[in-house]
Amino acid sequence: MKVSVIGQAAFGEAVLKRLLQDGVTVSAVSAPDTPGARPDPLWAAAEAAGLPRVPTAALKTPEGIAGWRPLAGDLCLMAFVTEILPEELFAMAAKGTVQYHPSLLPLHRGSSAINWAIINGDRETGITIFWPDDGIDTGPVLIQRAVPIGPDDTVASLYFNSLFPMGVEAMAESVALVASGQAPRIAQDHGRSTYEPPCRDGHAAIRWYRPADALYALIRGCNPQPGAWTTFAEGKVRIFDCRLTGALEPGMPGRILRVDDDGFDVRLNGGVLRVTRVQPDGGKKMPAAEWARAVNLQPGSRFT
Repeated sequence: MKVSVIGQAAFGEAVLKRLLQDGVTVSAVSAPDTPGARPDPLWAAAEAAGLPRVPTAALKTPEGIAGWRPLAGDLCLMAFVTEILPEELFAMAAKGTVQYHPSLLPLHRGSSAINWAIINGDRETGITIFWPDDGIDTGPVLIQRAVPIGPDDTVASLYFNSLFPMGVEAMAESVALVASGQAPRIAQDHGRSTYEPPCRDGHAAIRWYRPADALYALIRGCNPQPGAWTTFAEGKVRIFDCRLTGALEPGMPGRILRVDDDGFDVRLNGGVLRVTRVQPDGGKKMPAAEWARAVNLQPGSRFT
């Protein structure tokens, strides 16, 4: 069975390498290709393997679609695709197309599924391999795998420690199921569906009056992107590495309790936030203690 791959980044690269390791015949690869920019990992891996390549942007054009048709093979894998591609591409492979999504569909449809699972306080999430259709993450399910969300998980830790490796394994399993004729198509329960927009700066503002657990979930769900932010002395600062303690101390939420060589503590509504890494507006990520010294952060100061 010939398999084509549309994807990008480290996940797409890992899926391609797993297919080649399993002895799967890969007919072609589509990935971003921006002249003059650093090569996308999937594009570079396909080039190193001597595989036919088509830029993902070309798949939105009549010429690119026509060029992809003879390369689509028997099955197409969409391995981390952020572009909205023409629906006709899904049917070009003889046995169809399957796509990876980092949530337990129909929950958290959309491009920021990992962010919103954490921000909303979910206790578990997972991965879904599904058959795409003309909707956004609405097609029937082939494989699902669940994983707990730890109390200190961030988007990065949840993805790289769990959803990334689980997704690679599930993509490889999908190929085997399709090849054997045993791949299911389980309809999603659309009545249970949720959809959230891309998690952007407008969603990432820290409102210090919110309950400690909800505020901590917001920060973790915006780490590493877009970065939950607050303001101090009229400047924006994003909070990344931190942890929540159950300590209860007097004062207004957002007030600085302590500053030391390892970071600083902020009073929350129901706890204390220990902050160890931040990013000032226009700057790079840095140790929180270094930033605190630069802006003369003192106990009693308050974020707004």
